[in-house]
Amino acid sequence: MATMLQLVQQVTNELGLPTPSTVAGNPNQDTVQILALMNATGYELLRRADWRELTKQHTFYTEAISTVGTWTTTSTTITGIPSTSAIDTTYQVTGQGIPNATYVTSVPSSTTVTINYKPTEAGVGASLNFQKVKYDLPADYVSTVNRTHWDKSKRWEMLGPESPQQWEWLLSGYISTGPRIRWRLLGKYFQIWPGVNAGELLGFEYRSAAWAISADGTAKNSFTADSDTCIYPDRLMVLSTKLKYFEAKGFDTTAIYRDYLMELETAIAQDTAGANLSFAPRPGTVLIGYDNIPDSGYGYDN
Repeated sequence: MATMLQLVQQVTNELGLPTPSTVAGNPNQDTVQILALMNATGYELLRRADWRELTKQHTFYTEAISTVGTWTTTSTTITGIPSTSAIDTTYQVTGQGIPNATYVTSVPSSTTVTINYKPTEAGVGASLNFQKVKYDLPADYVSTVNRTHWDKSKRWEMLGPESPQQWEWLLSGYISTGPRIRWRLLGKYFQIWPGVNAGELLGFEYRSAAWAISADGTAKNSFTADSDTCIYPDRLMVLSTKLKYFEAKGFDTTAIYRDYLMELETAIAQDTAGANLSFAPRPGTVLIGYDNIPDSGYGYDN
């Protein structure tokens, strides 16, 4: 796997340009432009295919806090909480007289939180449950991989992504909870419904933006050092950079675009294995069924 310096040198050699001995920090305009075009290639290839090395798994444990507090029916403030240090606006609140889908809107003090709805019943030193329902996405998150979202503690697939209409039905309807966790990508969060107890393991696969790799193995989303490498095939990076260079200079791109497209299609095809497809699929017969039960011999002969 070629380094960023080697890739740029290959591009300049094929274009007949002066070959740089370094790239990062090099003030030469052609070198600066080629590096920028190569990074652009990395950003664009990210979305051209589901690259094997960019598919990652993300798992996390749910969080919840059981505590007490005091509230009235005329205010959205809950007071008398022993500690709010672990509570923020990613939590929902449940308790006697607290409406469905009530969320923390602010944490003004170490003993007080505000919520989005006024309670329907007052409580003094009453039990409260704060359940985290909004979880941060991975820092390198680009998109999710469908049907990989699982409640690993219960061994059940989570249901989603829910549409905005379905989500509001869950939050506002009479029948809004069940044994399965529902999920939705809302804003910058992975949001679940309903809230669950602490310590439940959830997870899903996602596509990462970290296509570049530093010399020490750290993943990142662009070339910044001469020793960086990337997850894409070397030849694909070279041809795509040359194509962009030709486009930027106004040169004819017919031949080089053909070469790039062939290399791209080959790289995508060879990146992962393909499933075997049958023209006549049928269920397996590993269990006892009508096609492997004998016609006779169930009992003793008379």
